[in-house]
Amino acid sequence: MSLKSVCVYCGSFSSAKQVYKDAAMAMGTAIGKAGLGMVYGGGNVGLMGLTADSAIKAGAKVIGIQPTFLNAREPEHPGLTELIKVGDMHTRKRLMAEKSDGFIILPGGFGTLDELAEILTWRQLGLHHKPIVAVDINGYWTNLRAQVDYMHDEGFIKDAHRDLLGFVSTVDEVLPKLEAMRIDAQGTAQGGPAPAHDHVTEPDHLDRT
Repeated sequence: MSLKSVCVYCGSFSSAKQVYKDAAMAMGTAIGKAGLGMVYGGGNVGLMGLTADSAIKAGAKVIGIQPTFLNAREPEHPGLTELIKVGDMHTRKRLMAEKSDGFIILPGGFGTLDELAEILTWRQLGLHHKPIVAVDINGYWTNLRAQVDYMHDEGFIKDAHRDLLGFVSTVDEVLPKLEAMRIDAQGTAQGGPAPAHDHVTEPDHLDRT
């Protein structure tokens, strides 16, 4: 099955440098022109709002998913195809994942890192087989890529999981990279979940007192 809808994780701060704002607008436009739907956090601020604005202008159906407690901090976007209000962050992230065929990681802060870490861990554990691509605009994710390599070299990430997070340098590369990773993942998905470990030996008794 080809990509139909993509999830975008990105920052909500309007203080982001212009190079990142330009990339967010270009990403939204690319999503719309490709005939894809977009799922994101529902806000109308920062890169979130810019990406949604551009995707809508380019003809995309955009779904926002927003916890009610964020109403004051991240005002909801008024022009969305659908806005889903939820009670907590966990539900938000679950629905975003369920409604998407792939994940795009634009620059952002702690929230974006949280979303990336969770969706990447779910991929490692075989809970989904959807592609994940970080957009390394202005070298923003270069240190993250180096950290992934370091974690691998130190024995905390298996060879099979090292490339579950794709990296590209430009917006133009994002959708082709997602599609290529989607095709590559089909064989893994058909074979069942990818285990985090080669094998796990359960002890006869666990003392958690």
